[in-house]
Amino acid sequence: MAHTINDQCVSCGVCVGECPVDAISSGSSQYVIDEGVCIDCGACVGACPAEAISG
Repeated sequence: MAHTINDQCVSCGVCVGECPVDAISSGSSQYVIDEGVCIDCGACVGACPAEAISG
């Protein structure tokens, strides 16, 4: 199951650099994770300072 970013996202972009498959991109109001690309590695979860990513 792919990880998701919730409304706690502050759009800092830290997670983007941690994703090994470039599944995270800037959405209309916050960053989003492409479920079709995400490999569920969890690297973004530990990097998020707002604890806005879950899986």
